[in-house]
Amino acid sequence: MSGAKDVTLTCVRIKTLFAAFFAPVLAIALASTVFAQDTNAFLGRWDMTVTPADGTPYPQWMELTEDGGKIEGKLQPRGGAWHPIAGARVEAGKLIVDVGHAGPGSEVRWELTSPSAGKLTGVEKRGDVDGPSLVGVKAPLLDRPMPKRWTKPRALFDGKDLKGWEPIEHVENNKWVARDGELVNDNPEVPGQKMRPAANIMTTEKFQDFKLHIEVNCPEGGNSGIYLRGRYELQVGTEGGRIPSHEMGAIYSWYAPPEGAKNDLGQWTTFDVTLVGRHVTVLRDGKMYHDNVELPGPTGGALDSNEGEPGPIYLQGDHHGVIQYRNITISVPKK
Repeated sequence: MSGAKDVTLTCVRIKTLFAAFFAPVLAIALASTVFAQDTNAFLGRWDMTVTPADGTPYPQWMELTEDGGKIEGKLQPRGGAWHPIAGARVEAGKLIVDVGHAGPGSEVRWELTSPSAGKLTGVEKRGDVDGPSLVGVKAPLLDRPMPKRWTKPRALFDGKDLKGWEPIEHVENNKWVARDGELVNDNPEVPGQKMRPAANIMTTEKFQDFKLHIEVNCPEGGNSGIYLRGRYELQVGTEGGRIPSHEMGAIYSWYAPPEGAKNDLGQWTTFDVTLVGRHVTVLRDGKMYHDNVELPGPTGGALDSNEGEPGPIYLQGDHHGVIQYRNITISVPKK
């Protein structure tokens, strides 16, 4: 009997040791699995639509990644450059994104859930106060091959009038005119005077993939932009020279011009742009500025966040300077 008792006691001790050692390991593994499952639903690139109380929606964009159990990310606000998020965490199936300061007052955070694959819904909060509603969809890959044939270039501006174009935003202060074969934003800066925002202008036609040729003369200190599909800004002019990705020929805040490139404002310059899917190539006066680079998401000032849809060519006019455009032509893939 003594031998049987010893065997039983040994088995009990082994089970106790097993439970003491492996139970925490299993708990950690289970917790890690749950964290991964909860987190994975929120990772990736998101095209966001923000709708405030007045009901007028506007676009934003977010990318979330995970590194060693920590969620990191980028956020593109309504205007300006993208910035890193302050932090993010998943609590009981809800994603909390600490956006950071957005003007005066309490810090802003997003509270989001994923009701189904590829979708987000939630609310923006400033402190404990609910703000705009949030809706997000997984950004499309837009991974398309380069077309083999293109149509013959056709004019988007006839040099005579604004047919095929329409002013948008601040339309009560529209400064766009057709003059001497040029599309001109006649909005000169007045030293010492605060300028009212003027209108932007866009084509009434929308495009998916295209080759765009456009010539521009931006004065010293001027600031404009060429928006591709109305979502991705090719910077025209300058923002003071401090940030290279905000200067002439940049894909705003994403890609700077080539090192050593000069703004060369106050004279005519030519851009040739090829946009296919999410990839863009830009030549300025025949020199490569961006060679088939990927556009992670919309830039500040985008019309919407519907990246999978066609969009217009839109020219920024809400800053200052007498900006002149001419010889605007487009080609699209040949069917």
